[in-house]
Amino acid sequence: MKELKEESRVETREDAFVRSRRGILKASAALLVGGLAGRLSTAYADPAPQFAPAPPLPWPWIPLDPMEAGTRAYTNYLKNKG
Repeated sequence: MKELKEESRVETREDAFVRSRRGILKASAALLVGGLAGRLSTAYADPAPQFAPAPPLPWPWIPLDPMEAGTRAYTNYLKNKG
């Protein structure tokens, strides 16, 4: 009977990867604390630099039709053989 109890305590390979609730809670708490620390460190970091607005384009802006652009690209690809 005593030998049977000792044999039941031997870990098999599948049992070695089983996680306990306590281990999962510790890992999730550590992840939460790390996330909060990262968020707080970025909150107190230097503010994002302010850039001047981009200059206007030297040509007029023309809206494109996506279907027409796709059709032209497809026919040009076939015409030039890749």
